[in-house]
Amino acid sequence: MHASHEIFVTAPAGLEPLLSDELRQLGIAEPRQQRGGVSCSLTLEQAYRVCLWSRIGNRVLLPLATFPAPDPEALYQGLRTVTWLEHLAADGSLAIDVTGVRPAIGHSRFAAQKAKDAIVDQIREAAGSRPTVNLETPDCRLHLHLAGEQGTISLDLSGDSLHRRGYREPGTAAPLKENLAAAVLVRGDWPAIAAAGGSFYDPFCGSGTLAIEAAWMAADVAPGLLRVRYGLHGWRQHDDTCWKGLLDEALERQEQGMQRLPVLVATDHDPRAVRQALDNVRRAGLAGHVHVERRELDELAPSERHRPGLVAMNPPYGERLAQNRELVPLYARIGDVLRSRFAGWQAVLLTGAEAEIGLRPDRSWKVFNGPIRCRLERFLIADEGGSEQNAAAEPLVNRLRKNRRQLSSWLKRHGVTNYRLYDADIPEFALAVDVYGSRGGDWLHVQEYQAPSTVDARQSQTRLRAALAALPGALDVPAQRLVYKVRSRQRGDSQYRRQASEGRWLEVTEGNCRLLVNLTDYLDTGLFLDHRPVRHWLGGQANGKRLLNLFCYTGAATVHAAVGGASRSVSVDMSRTYLDWLQRNLELNGMATPAHEIIRADCRDWLQQDQGEYDLIFLDPPSFSNSKRMDGTLDIQRDHVDLIRAAMARLATDGTLIFSTNRRRFRLDREALSGLTVEDRTAWSIPKDFARNQRIHQCYFIRRAE
Repeated sequence: MHASHEIFVTAPAGLEPLLSDELRQLGIAEPRQQRGGVSCSLTLEQAYRVCLWSRIGNRVLLPLATFPAPDPEALYQGLRTVTWLEHLAADGSLAIDVTGVRPAIGHSRFAAQKAKDAIVDQIREAAGSRPTVNLETPDCRLHLHLAGEQGTISLDLSGDSLHRRGYREPGTAAPLKENLAAAVLVRGDWPAIAAAGGSFYDPFCGSGTLAIEAAWMAADVAPGLLRVRYGLHGWRQHDDTCWKGLLDEALERQEQGMQRLPVLVATDHDPRAVRQALDNVRRAGLAGHVHVERRELDELAPSERHRPGLVAMNPPYGERLAQNRELVPLYARIGDVLRSRFAGWQAVLLTGAEAEIGLRPDRSWKVFNGPIRCRLERFLIADEGGSEQNAAAEPLVNRLRKNRRQLSSWLKRHGVTNYRLYDADIPEFALAVDVYGSRGGDWLHVQEYQAPSTVDARQSQTRLRAALAALPGALDVPAQRLVYKVRSRQRGDSQYRRQASEGRWLEVTEGNCRLLVNLTDYLDTGLFLDHRPVRHWLGGQANGKRLLNLFCYTGAATVHAAVGGASRSVSVDMSRTYLDWLQRNLELNGMATPAHEIIRADCRDWLQQDQGEYDLIFLDPPSFSNSKRMDGTLDIQRDHVDLIRAAMARLATDGTLIFSTNRRRFRLDREALSGLTVEDRTAWSIPKDFARNQRIHQCYFIRRAE
């Protein structure tokens, strides 16, 4: 289960960079781009996850052997070096796809026949019976690639191309493959726009591919969830328990994600296309969530319920404009409609025609739709005059650059690579902008504070789109490395619940510790940046001491103490997700030893039972919690005295308890803590990058009275 395999994930030409980014978002370290795909080292669970979740990839290939293959006989002998009964039952079926045939071997059908003979002959000799060939639904689909005088045989875990999602009628095709549609949406920044609540519009919907892929992205639906068959199912080493666990997780994420879909509209002038789109939307489980109707291009206009978002389109085109002269006025109308009716929106257009829509693209890429070489263009549709969006964001851009200049020497002096750059400094831009530095470059984590109902929604969205468009350029960060969220008031443990599914796991450093952050899946990233001074203090004090980390979250403080030489640590939390995250953080630093214990429990109940003694205790509880896993509720204002005294019972005579809370109006009951020495360390604990917000948290050092 945990062994690593070298895997090659194929992709359409030109989409290798997007596939590489997608694999990183799925938690895969160091994907390596190659022509035609991406290679990476994966566990079986990760390979299964790629099969289920990749929107860009075509096939997931598990290489079984590489061998000399200069001629047919060498090919035959090379394939017999694999013990085939480990992969395919004697009474099973197989199919072999061949690429890269050499002249000495002949055509691909001959190479496939020779490969089939080698496999069948070996199994017959060992088992007395032989598998059959099934080109449509084989138990084992194999991929033979010949390059130079080498051959590589791989097991196709996907079985069929991953672009076949399962919502089309068998035998039907679409002019736009699903993984190319997904690439169009990613290039159009749809994940960030959807997360911001922006609407989606496709005025040339055809069979509905773009709208369905957009809805699944926004709703966190695994693109492979409708498929009933994968190549891994017939593999003799298939781990069905692992696969079913991933399916259960995907179903749970789908149920949650469908509740937060934005407005999605798909239109077409062709009634036959509209009927087909409606059928596909229904089969995709999106009936009632994606509005489909017949409408002419000139009739398009967003309604009042549409928030500025993304217009994505794949309009008609021929391989050359001269083949289809009527496209000239059509493309002119597209530009006019976008300019006059979708100001403040973003648009992305895939076209193979040599035509312009009269707008200047923000970005442009060359891609292939089958054999047709196309252009994919992204547009930021400004208000009249075309410069309003840039002007709207200018105050924000100036403040960001000013803040970065003021912090630069401090960041360099202290080696800080993860920090808050902006925190609603300008009221019109109620955003928090955090920078996370990874080995692959900086990422921006942008949170919008929920605007009050008195703020005009359309004006707010226009400013927001201007801000999100301007941030990457202002801070020299690629647009695909910006993650956007809306931060609203949380109830109970909702701040810890899954928000999305992109899974952008990044390894960052803090001091001499390595930590994992996840920018997309939860409201918080796994690293509370404002607690940086406390974590460094714990690391500096921990040598030879015992640490208790209560409500430990992802355990960054535990990692600092462990790396700092703590003789023992105990970390307690109720969330299995975050305790698993802590385990990974400890492993990343070589500290996953019995000396560093992880306990899943209600901290209050556990404190009543534990008899240990600790030199350092870090107590950072949530402001309020009514988690289903605990009895009653936790209100930190009401319960902090009991909680602190219970923790102090476990503190060594000369130990220190650090109590922290981010409840804005919290007041420490010093009278009820009589007999203890309480030192307010709030000012010390707030780092320079949070100095603009002195109410970010409160921090106290508590010791036994001398």
